Amino acid sequence: MPKPNHHIFADGELSRNEGTLRIDTLDGEIEHLPIETVDALYLHGQIDFNTRALGLLNEHSVPMHVFGWKDYYRGSYLPKRNQVSGNTVVEQVRSYDDEERRLEIGHRLIEASIHNMRGNLRYYDGRRGDFSETVEELADLKESVKSTEDIDHLRAVEGNARKAYYACFDDILRDPFELSRREYNPPTNEANAVVSFLNGMVYTTCVSAIRKTALDPTVGFVHEPGERRFTLSLDIADIFKPILADRLLFRLVNRQQLSIDDFEDELGGTLLNEEGRMTVLEEYEQTLDETVEHPRLNRKVSFKTLVQTDVYSLKKHILTGEPYRATERWW
Repeated sequence: MPKPNHHIFADGELSRNEGTLRIDTLDGEIEHLPIETVDALYLHGQIDFNTRALGLLNEHSVPMHVFGWKDYYRGSYLPKRNQVSGNTVVEQVRSYDDEERRLEIGHRLIEASIHNMRGNLRYYDGRRGDFSETVEELADLKESVKSTEDIDHLRAVEGNARKAYYACFDDILRDPFELSRREYNPPTNEANAVVSFLNGMVYTTCVSAIRKTALDPTVGFVHEPGERRFTLSLDIADIFKPILADRLLFRLVNRQQLSIDDFEDELGGTLLNEEGRMTVLEEYEQTLDETVEHPRLNRKVSFKTLVQTDVYSLKKHILTGEPYRATERWW
């Protein structure tokens, strides 16, 4: 069973107290967090910390993800690796530099992403509207992935699929929620605010999973490597956004766990307020712990483990040539 993530929302100070993390809030409360019980640490409040606290995280290989104003993702502290392999990094870069190998991996990433988008629409087809045409369109786009001959063409196919997919959100979501179109920096309405927030959480989940391998998170295959972002995490996150983010958005809105009162307008955009963020995060962590029967492993695995097995499959493919089994929803 994977260890849980831990989220800190209060403002205060993070320090080391022997084998635990000590959290002193500005309200005078003190929390002791045994480091062995934490898979990843998330800082949502204004937290001061020192090198001794970072040292404890480093000793136990616990990544720390930092969120700034209104929970915009700001960056991650990644401890030293337990898994270190120069050969893995070399082969990963070779796979990126080899156009054929890179495109092969890209095909699997985008096929899985479109498959999972299509799976969501198939579930809601007839329940919240008639999405049969878009379901068929996504099937055609997934099939067309095989004929793409370069990464730019592949990205264009993925972009068309996502545009068609997002166009269905307004019918799936209960009124008064609507997406209209995907907008961020800042999000322009409530649905966009939840999508942006959850996409950030999926991204950090993938960062943590990649860090447990010897793969380099900065070398992606569909997303171009660049400054200040983990492009491999972006690649893997695109597979799991429909599974972990979008389905959760639909559930939270349609079960009325979120209302318009859970949002606030800031600087021309719409963001979740503190109560709204707490609701979404609680449900997201519960989703990560949910399990499904895995057909190849012949046992139940959590969604958090499913992300990890996807990354391990990619690593095996890069090193040995075994087929990369990007996660396509089967349940």
